[in-house]
Amino acid sequence: MAGEDRVQFVHAMCSNDVESLEPGRGVRAFFLDVQGHIQADTRIFVDEDQVWIDCEPERPAQLQQHLERFIVMEDVTLQCHSGAAVAIEGPNADQVTREVFDVDPPPPQPYSHVHQAGLTTIRASLSGQPGLWLVADRESEDAGSQVAGSTIDLEAKLEAAGVAAATADDVLTVRVENGVPREGEDFSGSTLPNHIGQTDAISFTKGCYLGQEIVERVRSRGQINRLLVGVELETTAPPDPGAVVFVEGKEVGRLTSPVFSPTMERVVAFSILRREAALPGTEFTGNGCRGRVRSAAADKERQESRVLAGGE
Repeated sequence: MAGEDRVQFVHAMCSNDVESLEPGRGVRAFFLDVQGHIQADTRIFVDEDQVWIDCEPERPAQLQQHLERFIVMEDVTLQCHSGAAVAIEGPNADQVTREVFDVDPPPPQPYSHVHQAGLTTIRASLSGQPGLWLVADRESEDAGSQVAGSTIDLEAKLEAAGVAAATADDVLTVRVENGVPREGEDFSGSTLPNHIGQTDAISFTKGCYLGQEIVERVRSRGQINRLLVGVELETTAPPDPGAVVFVEGKEVGRLTSPVFSPTMERVVAFSILRREAALPGTEFTGNGCRGRVRSAAADKERQESRVLAGGE
């Protein structure tokens, strides 16, 4: 996003505070419709002369169309950029980035970023583990930079250094273990931000933005009837996504992103449950197996123990 009004425009359109960000900083935010439903789960990065908006790979065209509907007199232009990029995630992400690409990681604040050696290095994570994203700058791609180059070049440098490439199943397992839901799989465009508990993406003090009235009304009145939670099942065989969750014989939700966790030795998943069934420790049945709602505190302790132990 470029143009003189880019920061003010994106600030007015998203759920978090962008105007207070200095160049080199970023924030997670939702873009909503007028009914408060999530249209995109994004990471927003502010630079001196542009704003980057990162979204799920299924969303760029839809998000661009959504934003362009509201550009009237503002000096704002949008362009989709899907250049070379890799994510390095795990306890040794900073060390690997220094050694393989000879660049200094950004500051520790989430979504901070720096430009160097033809790369933008971003403090972000897909999996819930410590992580960095490396994105080839457009100018470096056009010039054929040996440092940046294509995604294949970036991956080749990592493989040559002995860094294992994660599969889609690897990423799914780790993100569900770490309680990181994904738009399009665990929540959709019919979901309100209040239902998924991702408060890091919402500012309740910034003032008006598209959909803010609904979000604030639901929050102030306590009208949260469903909540997204992590769950675990006493089985090693993941059921199909969409399997029904029952509490005392009543349907209270459906499973999303079910996967076997080698760390926990059982299946873990997400579910948007009726409020009365979403308390930590609540027992249920799903796909004929016993299960329970996971405790966020216990999950955090397990994750920290895994990082301190040097888990990959």
